[in-house]
Amino acid sequence: MSVGFVGLGNMGQGMADNLLSKGADLTVFTRTQSKIEAMIDKGAKGSTSVSDLTSQVDVVLVCLPDVQTSHDLLLGDDGVIKNMQPGQVAVDHSTVDIATSRACSEAAEAVGAHFLDAPISGGPGGAADGTLSIMVGGSDHAFEIAHEYFAKMGANVKLMGPSGAGTAMKLINQLLVGVNTVAAAEAFALANSAGVDIKVAADLLAVSWGGSTMVGRSAPITAARDFENSAAPVRNLDKDMGIIKQLARDEGLALDLAVQVQHMFAEMVAQGKNEHDIAAVLEIIEERSN
Repeated sequence: MSVGFVGLGNMGQGMADNLLSKGADLTVFTRTQSKIEAMIDKGAKGSTSVSDLTSQVDVVLVCLPDVQTSHDLLLGDDGVIKNMQPGQVAVDHSTVDIATSRACSEAAEAVGAHFLDAPISGGPGGAADGTLSIMVGGSDHAFEIAHEYFAKMGANVKLMGPSGAGTAMKLINQLLVGVNTVAAAEAFALANSAGVDIKVAADLLAVSWGGSTMVGRSAPITAARDFENSAAPVRNLDKDMGIIKQLARDEGLALDLAVQVQHMFAEMVAQGKNEHDIAAVLEIIEERSN
C-alpha cells in the first residue's frame, strides 16, 4: 500500500512527517517546490501535480486551507477524483461544508472509488506529535483501508457515520471552540477589570466547573498578550464559523451564540488581524467596553 499527501501547510507538514517517520510509502505534492524537495531529502517521493500523485498511490490524503481550494483540488478537471481508479481512496482532512464532502463522495462513487471526509483537531502541535483527533465520515470498507495511515497521524480516530458525518463532527467541535474562546476571553476581560491574575484564575478554573480546554490554552497567551503570528490564527476560525453560520441558515437552526461569535471574528479580520491568535478576540471585547 502507498499513500499520497497533498498540502504541506501548518497542519499538513506535521501529518506528512509522521507518515514518513512511521514507515509509510509516501509521495507528496504541494505548490511550494522547496517543500517537496525537503520531503524528498527525508525519504519521501515527489510528484509534479495532483494528477501525477493520484496515479502513483492507493490512498490520497489532502489537507487544504479553505472550502474552495478543497473543492477545486478534489473535484476539478485536473483534480484527485477525476484521476482516480476503481478501488482507490481519497481523504479530505480539510474543514469544509457538508455539501462539499457529500459531493466528493458521490463523485468518487461514480468512478468506482471511495471518499472519506476526515477533518482533524489538535492544532499544529497535535499534527507534529501525531496525536490528532481524526473524525471520519464514509464507508466501513474505505475506513479500514485508510485506517493504517490515520493511526500514524492521530491518537483519537473514530468513524462517525456515513459521508458528511466527519465534517459535521468537525463543525460541532469548531462551534464549541469558537464559543468557548469568546467565553474565555470575556472571563479574562472580567479578571483584568477586577484585578485577578489570569494565570492564577486559570489554575483554579482547571479544577472548577468553569474550566475548559480553551480557558487552559488561551490563559497564558492572553496574560502575555502574545497574539501576533499565531499557529491558531483568527482567519481559520473565522472561516469555520462562517461555514457554521451558513449551515445554521440552511438547516433552520437558531445557533445564536455561534452567529454572534462569527461576527466577532469577522470584525477581527476586517481590522487586519487575520494572523492573530484566536484568543485575541479579547481585544474586540475591550474595544466594546467602557
